[in-house]
Amino acid sequence: MGDSIEARTFTRQDRTQFRAKAERCLEALASMLADGRFSAVDAPDSQLGLEIELNLVDEQGAPARGNDAVLDAISSPAFQTELARFNVEINVAPRPIGGAHLQQLETVLRGSLDVADSRAQSAGSSLAMIGMLPTLDETHFTERWFSADPRYSLLGQQILSARGEDIELQLDGVALDEERPAERLSMVCDTILPEAACTSVQLHLQVAPESFAAYWNAAQAIAGVQVALAANSPFFAGKALWHETRIPMFEQATDTRPQELKNQGVRPRVWFGERWVTSIFDLFEENSRYFPALLPVCAEEDPLEALAEGRAPELAELRMHNGTVYRWNRPVYDVESGTAHLRLENRVLPAGPSVVDVVADAAFYYGLVRSMAEADRPIWTQMTFDAAAENLQAAARGGIDSRLYWPEVGGISPRELVLRRLLPAAAEGLDAYGVDPEVRDRYLGIIEQRCLTGRNGAVWQRQNVAARERAGASRRDALHGMLADYRERAQAGEPVHTWTH
Repeated sequence: MGDSIEARTFTRQDRTQFRAKAERCLEALASMLADGRFSAVDAPDSQLGLEIELNLVDEQGAPARGNDAVLDAISSPAFQTELARFNVEINVAPRPIGGAHLQQLETVLRGSLDVADSRAQSAGSSLAMIGMLPTLDETHFTERWFSADPRYSLLGQQILSARGEDIELQLDGVALDEERPAERLSMVCDTILPEAACTSVQLHLQVAPESFAAYWNAAQAIAGVQVALAANSPFFAGKALWHETRIPMFEQATDTRPQELKNQGVRPRVWFGERWVTSIFDLFEENSRYFPALLPVCAEEDPLEALAEGRAPELAELRMHNGTVYRWNRPVYDVESGTAHLRLENRVLPAGPSVVDVVADAAFYYGLVRSMAEADRPIWTQMTFDAAAENLQAAARGGIDSRLYWPEVGGISPRELVLRRLLPAAAEGLDAYGVDPEVRDRYLGIIEQRCLTGRNGAVWQRQNVAARERAGASRRDALHGMLADYRERAQAGEPVHTWTH
């Protein structure tokens, strides 16, 4: 969620000063792009990065309000706090994509999570890697569930203040089976904590400035396919909703617009975007132009003075603001060891189900986005931006059995699209990174089997709950029982397409 901030109130002067500093940051960024002041990136040696947001549960599978105690027990800088007391996050150290690094990533991630879970249990909680924790309900979205860091409650106050009213969460679901009607969510909440229910996998890729637009456009074009394959968030607040309910719930839970501003077409804070871009500068400029600051905290550094002195500026205001505009594919500016670099952060994937599923989803993304970005005829020249946005919504609603648009074929199921066209493209991209063939085939083989079986995390969860309810269980008992089964299978480490009920 970003850097820590002390509890405070913001004045009109704070906002005016912040806007001016953000504009100077943009000016500095434009100068750096023009002068080539970024670390060189050789595509075959590109670095991947990974973050996973996790839930904490007690022995009964209910949300556990203990992230401070869990982080103390884990005692690792790789684990950090998150928005709610039932959340933590793991950050995996960057590594190259090529060779056997993806398989090494699986080993490191599995080991880190096993150790962390063992230590968390000593503090009275366990880790659950799942897109939306199915045992959450309205009682977990009150102020007492905010993490202790003042940044989180302050951010919530700013969002609600900008909105001027409570947050309405509304969604028409997809029926669990043909024997029952679709369910509907209608909830009013006075905090942004439903956002904390939306736990994700965030994939980072360091990209050269001249290639950034191509990679961002490609990532936008394939976002719907990613969500369709990996959907793992079918339940929220006791309701069976979309296959990837996390997408619309995150959009609604952080929406700063009252209905009147929605009617005017004001852009939402969680934003897919509205056009293909030609430079990373377009994205940062849009963020500053369209979105008022939520956390107008200014740093002492003058970015233009830093440039004049030959230093890479921190661009603190630009980065702070960028962290409060929730693009599904986000541009990232960062400085490491005095050198600036740019990253593409892919945020559409839910957490889970198993570690090997997460790595398979990452392999598919990294391979496919490179293949699409470097194609002779880029995918974004063949489809409208609106079609890409509609694909994301359709995939979130219907998951692996949704219907997506793809150039040259029109409407197509994600399973057929991946098997016929996108798996070979992803393989070509991984080959271009120098990924070992056996490693490539291991992870893309998991994606292939997911398509052949039609079983991802959302499908498995929905079928498990439906079967329990047909056997007479209440919804509450069905969700708790499903979560227990889910955690047992995830811990065993097998990919979700092999899971039975």
